[in-house]
Amino acid sequence: MGRRRGAVAALAAVLAAVVTVAVSAPVSTAASAQDLRLPVLVPLTGFVALEGTSQRNGALLAASQMRDVVLKPDVLDTQATPEAAVTAWERVMGGAPSPAVVGPILGTQMLALLPLAQERGVPLLAISGTTRLGELGNPWFFRFFPSDATVKVAHARYIVEKLSAKRPAVIYQSTAYGQSGREQLAKTLTALKAPPVLEESIAPTVNDLSPALLRAKSANADVIVLHLHAASTVLAVRQARQLLPDLPIVAGSAMHQPATAALLEPAELKGVCAETAASPISGTSQPMRDFLTAYRAAYGSDPDAFAAAQFDAVHMLGHVLGELARAKQPMTPAAVQARLASEEWKGVVTTYKSDGKGNMAHEAEIICYDGTSRVPVLAARYNLR
Repeated sequence: MGRRRGAVAALAAVLAAVVTVAVSAPVSTAASAQDLRLPVLVPLTGFVALEGTSQRNGALLAASQMRDVVLKPDVLDTQATPEAAVTAWERVMGGAPSPAVVGPILGTQMLALLPLAQERGVPLLAISGTTRLGELGNPWFFRFFPSDATVKVAHARYIVEKLSAKRPAVIYQSTAYGQSGREQLAKTLTALKAPPVLEESIAPTVNDLSPALLRAKSANADVIVLHLHAASTVLAVRQARQLLPDLPIVAGSAMHQPATAALLEPAELKGVCAETAASPISGTSQPMRDFLTAYRAAYGSDPDAFAAAQFDAVHMLGHVLGELARAKQPMTPAAVQARLASEEWKGVVTTYKSDGKGNMAHEAEIICYDGTSRVPVLAARYNLR
């Protein structure tokens, strides 16, 4: 236990040391190359630092591979509050014009930035799962990770259809992300005739989930359903394995992250599954293997679905900008918005196409751990177009 706590503390120290940086992509030798600034606003400190760091890495890796244009990322830490995200937005908007902006994974921050993006007329490339983001009618919003309305349907269907569970206990984060997921889970589980026997809200600062888990036991739950950020997910799984060792766990996308799994022993992961858009370390397609190899070479670690989705988002942006350059059309935010809203594009994770609300990704996977390894295997895939 002491060794794990030391690892967590060391990881937190590394993440806390990350400060606002500006990173330049290599200059392309292509004759048609043009330098364009790409603001990357992501949480590098705070309770979603793991997810934000994955975002940043995916965006920078994609920018480094551009050929028709040179994207020069300008990375700012949005920390973990809407106010910090707005401050970062105001800073980048005071600089050189940008054809698009990478927005933070945290739903509350995206909710604060969307009106600003609409006012400015700049596409906001996001991977936040909060369902409400796609319901605001904002034409500048483009989400490259499946929304909770997609992944939570897969999450609930797996619980009922594959595990034959009838009494799920849902433990969710008190953030906008958690509330969005809880709403979708409750709706779908109820429709599948397996309404939650317990719904427990957990603040990101809570460091003991045993009361919630014991209430799930008292409610005679037959599966633990988690929709939590990475740190809370680790705590929930560890304590569940101590208190409810035989109960299956189906977690949210934070659990698929290699950085999350690394904080748990393989034996603790036995019987644990998670919803996600993809698991790059489990991927079998050549594009995914190529992405995995490039990411490992660049960062010395394994990528997650957040990194892969952000990688795809920036690559689609590069594709759109390249088309505009070849057509000798201005690479304006409006031109980029029009193409993102209408074009279909195949990335390493999925084929992206807007549903008219800015939701670009429409597939989800369930991955599971067997207790012998931290590398999960694909258990089910759902196409929810």
